Amino acid sequence: MNHLDFLRNHLNELRTSLLLWYAEQGRDLPWRRTRDPYAIWISEIMLQQTQVKTVIPYYERWLQALPTVQDLATADLQTVLKLWQGLGYYARARNLHRCARVLVAQGGEFPKTLADAVALPGIGRTTAGGVLSAAFNLPVAILDGNVKRVLARLLALEVPPSKALNQLWTLSESLLDPERARDFNQAVMDLGATICTPRAPACLLCPWRRYCAAYNAGVQQEIPMSEAKPERPHKRIGVAVIWKGDQILIDKRRAEGLLGGLWEFPGGKLELGETVQECIHREIQEELAIDIAVGDHLITVEHAYTHFSVSLMVHHCRYLGGEPQPLECEEIHWVSLADLDQYPFPKANLQIIEALRQHVASVP
Repeated sequence: MNHLDFLRNHLNELRTSLLLWYAEQGRDLPWRRTRDPYAIWISEIMLQQTQVKTVIPYYERWLQALPTVQDLATADLQTVLKLWQGLGYYARARNLHRCARVLVAQGGEFPKTLADAVALPGIGRTTAGGVLSAAFNLPVAILDGNVKRVLARLLALEVPPSKALNQLWTLSESLLDPERARDFNQAVMDLGATICTPRAPACLLCPWRRYCAAYNAGVQQEIPMSEAKPERPHKRIGVAVIWKGDQILIDKRRAEGLLGGLWEFPGGKLELGETVQECIHREIQEELAIDIAVGDHLITVEHAYTHFSVSLMVHHCRYLGGEPQPLECEEIHWVSLADLDQYPFPKANLQIIEALRQHVASVP
């Protein structure tokens, strides 16, 4: 008998032991105190690529500002992005906004079938399963990062999870308790988050220990296997804080692409052999068609994205002349330092804003 058959022969024990453990050890999280599909959907999207402790304050602020799908649908995208500011992966916020408008156009109710849910913008199979099971107790499986790790160890999977997704989905669907899908899905996520952790899993506290092929073979530290990651490229970016009196020039990124719809201080990538000052001067001419004098260095910000990292080398600049034109962006605004709080900025730019405040406060 292979191990998958062994697990299928012990489904009742697996379900019962996990649900008993969850009843005693499950986390008390705000989205578990509601059956509102809108609130649950917001939490599911926020929890993608983001830790629970980071999400909770964002989730609470979001629901205070936009308590219903109708509120989200009618909100300005800038309001949505400002609420999301700092969570990263901003396409999630843009998709939430788009999806809310689709839902309202369809009557305002979250669909109750997997096929209809995954047809919505930004909703994949796991997100759909999370909402449908948590809101409606429908027997729809999930396969997020925590669940992949638990199941990979349960099987002692000999390849990275990404190479065995069909097998893991099949196991997730087989294990799911059809009568208690809500609790089961939450329980297996908690098991991965608190017991079956990426490093040093607490196997002796695990309700599935006796069924776990990795634990019984002593290889739980080596599983799940990871894929070789390509070296992450690094970009050096010259950034301009352009002053005209007490006003600063900011621009809004185009809606498509990385950080779409967010505001930033203008600039661009250094070319080979170029100094930071030369880069800033050239980029501002190309992007905004204005003349500036590049001044003192303000701050260098190091920031990592999923597929690359950046060094933002920021300089004070003085506006000399020309009418700013949005050649490479969507909008341009001259704003005061105090007004910057009204605009959604990428996380790295928030460090620039803080450095600006400290600089201004230090000037006699």
